[in-house]
Amino acid sequence: MSSAARPLPPWLTVSTGPAPMVVDGRACATRAAFFAEVARALRLPGYFGRNWDALTDALRDLGAVALVVEHAEDLLTGEPPEQLGALLAVFGDAAGSGVTLTLCTDEEHEPLLRHRVTDLTGRPA
Repeated sequence: MSSAARPLPPWLTVSTGPAPMVVDGRACATRAAFFAEVARALRLPGYFGRNWDALTDALRDLGAVALVVEHAEDLLTGEPPEQLGALLAVFGDAAGSGVTLTLCTDEEHEPLLRHRVTDLTGRPA
């Protein structure tokens, strides 16, 4: 048997990275709802402070985490835009620890979501 790796089918991925944790953006229009959802998805302890500083600390303690937000077009829409900016900053700071954030949306909402992210980060999404 050959030791050369054969390519996988295009629909299959093998990874040694963290399995993604999924939250539903439709349930995360407010900060309070986002923190509740992320605490559930990441299995954070009951004493999790439910604020940006507490999330920063939790992500640092968890290490490599892959968070996926489905229906991200609804993420923090009940809050001022700066709150999405705070979320992006927290995940940007945690990226060095192997933390990733994927914002999933449909084709109809993608331009607006990219615009929101670009406005807040100053970088193209």
